[in-house]
Amino acid sequence: MTNHLAPMFQALADPTRLAMVARLAKGAAPVGELAQPHGMALPTILRHLKVLEDAGLVATRKAGRQRLCSLKPAALAETGDWLAAQVRLWEARLDRLDALAQYIDSRDTHDD
Repeated sequence: MTNHLAPMFQALADPTRLAMVARLAKGAAPVGELAQPHGMALPTILRHLKVLEDAGLVATRKAGRQRLCSLKPAALAETGDWLAAQVRLWEARLDRLDALAQYIDSRDTHDD
């Protein structure tokens, strides 16, 4: 895996952070709104946001008295591109394995 993608996948591996990203996919949100469904203290939510920011997935900005969070779509697109490449690679491998299995099966059938 490309080294810069590892922090993104590690950040998304946590259920709370994944839920926050899913919420932000609908649009920017203040930190308090992101915290509400998780029942966590604000410092804990801020630590989760820091992980997402450090991974390059989320950006925060000050808007008046609130801190607004938003997704960085380019980072998510990059993870999606990597996953799509992996799907293509594994589909090709499985197709070759299937062809080999069919070949072996047909040989076994003809040997009988």
